[in-house]
Amino acid sequence: GVAPERRRRVAVREVGIAFLVLFGFMIFGGGFLRLMHLSERSLEVAGGVILLIIAIRMIFSSGSAAYGLPQGREPLIFPLAVPLLAGPSAMATVLLLASRQPGQLIEWVAALVVAMLISGGVLLLAGRIRRLLGDSVISATEKLMGLVLTAIAVEMILAGLKRYFFEPG
Repeated sequence: GVAPERRRRVAVREVGIAFLVLFGFMIFGGGFLRLMHLSERSLEVAGGVILLIIAIRMIFSSGSAAYGLPQGREPLIFPLAVPLLAGPSAMATVLLLASRQPGQLIEWVAALVVAMLISGGVLLLAGRIRRLLGDSVISATEKLMGLVLTAIAVEMILAGLKRYFFEPG
């Protein structure tokens, strides 16, 4: 729903915001969770629930209605930067990577940069990809990815519940 002349700027802006959110969560996420008295397990379950909701909307909706953005409104942070690029599952992932292997922080930041560059490239080429594949293939792919996200979301929820009930801490 973004005007063609603004798409490049919006894509770069949203990827930049998503990077900053994920980078901030990678660096300060553990402290934030402690401040809020939240566990990594609760973040994992919450991320899974939100990802499940997004996945179900992807499967049963079409267009921007799937993400709660009114038609014709340009995204600003929501829903493109957060939660689609930097969603709860991505936040949980960067937090867990950084907290469980802090000695590899440089590698995790580099991986985040690469992931955001790839995401930005895909967003910048989205119009061309849509023209190349067609709306029906894009719609089918979105629904297929919704199914994959459903499985990932359920796995996140189950892993968080397993850690909650069966692991000390």
